[in-house]
This record gives sequence, C-alpha cells and structure tokens, in this order.
Amino acid sequence: MEEFDYAKALEELERIAEKVEDPSTAIDDIDKYIRRSDELVGKCREYLRTLRTKTDNL
Repeated sequence: MEEFDYAKALEELERIAEKVEDPSTAIDDIDKYIRRSDELVGKCREYLRTLRTKTDNL
C-alpha cells in the first residue's frame, strides 16, 4: 500500500476547487470532483488523527 502524501492531497484538493469553480466544468464532472474531494478530505482527517495520536503518546 502506498504511503499517504498529505501535501499532494492538498494540492489535488486545490486543483479540484479550481475545476469546480470553473463555469465551463460540466455538472457530471463536478459530481465526480466532489466525490473525489470527499475521499481526500477523509484521508487527510485520518492522517491528522494518526499524527495527533502519535504526538499525544510521546
């Protein structure tokens, strides 16, 4: 399994936001981008929770 890259996830979320805000983006694509952003946000939250647990245990 590939290690999660928080910085890359944030970059992808920024690109998705730009695409969703672009008036030329089709509605079907917006739905796809929103689903992907939900997935990325979930992974980011999980990553941050893991880091918090690690630091709390130090």
